[in-house]
Amino acid sequence: MGDSSTSYIHMVQHMIEKCLIFNMTKEECMEALSKHANIKPVITSTVWNELEKENKEFFEAYAQSQSKQDRMSEEETCRMIQKMISDSSSKDPGK
Repeated sequence: MGDSSTSYIHMVQHMIEKCLIFNMTKEECMEALSKHANIKPVITSTVWNELEKENKEFFEAYAQSQSKQDRMSEEETCRMIQKMISDSSSKDPGK
């Protein structure tokens, strides 16, 4: 484990944060990261749960706003995720 697992968890956390920007639910985020970034849903769920524990107030407000906001279309969401993945893969985290 060690540095590489910590780096992987940080990358998953960064992608979850992007999903939050796109107003995705936990389930949508798990599905999107599984489909587009080959991240197992259990990993996304575990990292999401830890983020919820550390940021309780934010996630409570986020859940309330989820029910009020207009949602992006699936096509638009897929396009945004593809861009997010290509942007993060073009950066070399080792440097």
